[in-house]
Amino acid sequence: MDLQLKGKTAVVTGATRGIGRAIADLFAEEGANVAICARNADQVAETVAALKAKGVNAWGDVVDIADGPALKAFVTKAGETLGGIDILVSNASALVQGAREADWKAMFDIDLMGAVNAFEAAKPFLEMAAETRGDACMVITSSVSAAEATSASAYGAMKAAQIHYAKGLAKEGAAKHIRCNVVSPGTVFFEGGVWGNVKAGMPAFFDQMIKRNPTGRMATPEEVAAATVFLASPRSAFTTGINMLVDGAISARVNF
Repeated sequence: MDLQLKGKTAVVTGATRGIGRAIADLFAEEGANVAICARNADQVAETVAALKAKGVNAWGDVVDIADGPALKAFVTKAGETLGGIDILVSNASALVQGAREADWKAMFDIDLMGAVNAFEAAKPFLEMAAETRGDACMVITSSVSAAEATSASAYGAMKAAQIHYAKGLAKEGAAKHIRCNVVSPGTVFFEGGVWGNVKAGMPAFFDQMIKRNPTGRMATPEEVAAATVFLASPRSAFTTGINMLVDGAISARVNF
């Protein structure tokens, strides 16, 4: 299937490893130009070079997502450098599970306000893309933890807030053909990631989590990326305001 992404421009936050990197790679493989950001300069440079090697235009910069003005400046520069923004993917996360004040602040600043600030900066570019090409989209990476709770957690609560925010953006943007969707992964395994570290440090707990999933495994970043890129593409032009679970049926709830 041609996703009709060739020549479009995508901005992906937190895109040098794991899910974000897989998303950026897949956009490039589909012919889209890509702007990325992360905190490590060497990883940003390596990712940009790898994206360019796929035959597309790519640009990146070092950004602290919790710094709202810096994030907005990055998104604006991405749009100016690559000649517009058709797609925004808010993927960066603080990835903290606790309920201390510092945990709440990190999740609020990075996961929720990161999405809000990125969208506000991208909005003029998305409006222009929608007006000229008929479709523009934001996708937010949330989590199955948004609807699964065993204790008080900043992570789950802020992930749930992302889904609510996305639905509001979808309603507001529908008439202008600016869509907003959410992809909510379950457990995702890659070396150096959260579950990669759990496997290395707590193998018994890792095995327990594997057994919880009916598929008998965890997702790959590429599987989450496939859902994200499809939802972002013009092939999904009438899909907006949804929360797509990519969890291998680990959750029990019914998604009406």
